[in-house]
Amino acid sequence: MIKLNELTNELTVTEVVGNEEVEITGLEFDSREVGKGSLFVAVKGTNTDGHQYINKAVDAGAVAVLCEIIPDGKAEGITYIKTKDTAIALGRIASAFYGYPSQKMKLVGVTGTNGKTTIASLLHQMTLNMGHKAGLISTITYKVGENEYPSSHTTPDPLTLNRLMKEMADSGCAYCFMEVSSHAIHQKRIAGLDFDGAVFTNISHDHLDYHKTFDAYIKAKKYFFDELKPQAFALSNIDDKNGLVMLQNTKACKETYSLRSMATYKNKILESYFDGTLMAIDGKEVWTHFVGKFNAYNLLAVYGAALLLGFEQTEVLVEISKLKPVAGRFEVVRSTDEKFAIVDYAHTPDALDNVLSTIAGVRTRNENLICIVGAGGDRDKTKRPKMAALACKYGDKIILTSDNPRSEKPEDIIEDMKAGVDALSNKNTLVIVDRREAIKTAVMLALPGDIILIAGKGHETYQEVNGVRHHFDDKEEVQKAMGII
Repeated sequence: MIKLNELTNELTVTEVVGNEEVEITGLEFDSREVGKGSLFVAVKGTNTDGHQYINKAVDAGAVAVLCEIIPDGKAEGITYIKTKDTAIALGRIASAFYGYPSQKMKLVGVTGTNGKTTIASLLHQMTLNMGHKAGLISTITYKVGENEYPSSHTTPDPLTLNRLMKEMADSGCAYCFMEVSSHAIHQKRIAGLDFDGAVFTNISHDHLDYHKTFDAYIKAKKYFFDELKPQAFALSNIDDKNGLVMLQNTKACKETYSLRSMATYKNKILESYFDGTLMAIDGKEVWTHFVGKFNAYNLLAVYGAALLLGFEQTEVLVEISKLKPVAGRFEVVRSTDEKFAIVDYAHTPDALDNVLSTIAGVRTRNENLICIVGAGGDRDKTKRPKMAALACKYGDKIILTSDNPRSEKPEDIIEDMKAGVDALSNKNTLVIVDRREAIKTAVMLALPGDIILIAGKGHETYQEVNGVRHHFDDKEEVQKAMGII
């Protein structure tokens, strides 16, 4: 338990009604989770306003309410605290409630359209391999020492974040690596966290269904860097045209990485194959188990962040040569008759272009490339024809199929995608709504040596249709179709 005023010390309070020394047993922003002795924080969300549920929270046992507007009908014996922004307040008091766990370890956040999961996961993998305890918060999973939990969001809510980090600190984790999504930044879920470093990967067409404009999307990412402390590092990819924008107003130590320009950390691809790449990182040759220019950037970001955390260069380079790809990120499945399938999470035009251009750089042109591609429902519709156009640009055969249609009809999504199919590619394009059948068909059409790209879902083990998630795993499906399992 903790006294209310010990939490509100973190905030700029404009009005108090009631006893500020009341004992708080729990902290909640969802009225359905409130129990006896809770402090309920009324947050104005994207879809609902927590202020509408203040009375429900009080009825459920809340002894105090933190809000932006104190209700007219105040309940007797309940303390009401007014502050300007309860979203920011929630992060700050969550940190205080759980004992400031982010201050007890080195916390590094990774943001950008593509590469977040890979960079955060590889930093976590490397740190463990070096003998250190570390935590991971990513799209795929949350890892706390030996424990692993299913991931609900790329970046969870402030209570979950601080609860996970407290568990990390209590279990002796010295490091935490986390993905920082633009949604989380905009919704202030990371408020109150003490970041020791931030990595910017790139920014491209995505999440405009939420941010509405590309400028707003950029500003959300930039805000993360603007709020860093002077002792932290800000590591940015300056080959992206917004890479330097991220560093403009940050107080943190500014560092850069690049494959093309003068930068703090440099990388060059020497040789590429489907099972790995020979690179020269800061002039040192390293064989890696990764393929493609986008992974050359990801590994360089891992290298730079590791050095900025104080690890020794030679040890870092040795560990980079041992790292293994993250599930669903350019994951290669090979059949007994030498058909290649690549499972990748690419679900934006930029990510798909990265994967397809990587395949183009390695293939011999004596084989066919079959592209299976879809687009998510209830998301940015403008990227749908772009995804199909990219598949047509690189692929010899294209199969348009369902991704996660969510509440939309898959046929409608595919119809949007078809606008990106040019007349020349039309004869080589199939529409197979059922994703399982699309994968089976691709394997059946493929000849030995051919390449099948299954894009969009990567590590996901479900397909969401009409709000219901059904088990579906691209890797599992292609292995079945190939007769491997």
